[in-house]
Amino acid sequence: MNWYLNVLKNYAVIDGRARRTEYWMFALINFIVIFILSIIDAMIFREGVQVLMWVYQLAVLVPAIAVAIRRLHDIDKSGYWYLLIFIPILGWLVLLFFACTPGTSGQNTYGPDPIGQPNP
Repeated sequence: MNWYLNVLKNYAVIDGRARRTEYWMFALINFIVIFILSIIDAMIFREGVQVLMWVYQLAVLVPAIAVAIRRLHDIDKSGYWYLLIFIPILGWLVLLFFACTPGTSGQNTYGPDPIGQPNP
């Protein structure tokens, strides 16, 4: 849970690097929260309206983009690579590959190795 809260605390910070654990723990907890909110929405609004889920997704949109950009920085890629999200399927697959790629060890263009930093 600390990984998730750390991403929310640094909600608009795109400087630096985010290790795979930080990125994937945020994605996992984000998925679980969206799933639970979808169930609650289905119980409250019988017509399939997803009010709570969409409000939550709008609230974490900036932190999600920021952690994705920091993840790209960890593999020594520019944050502009995130624009691949606008290319259906192929762009998403490339970003998924980048998210699964181990970060560069040691210092890179975007800062020190986050593995050497203390965990949140």
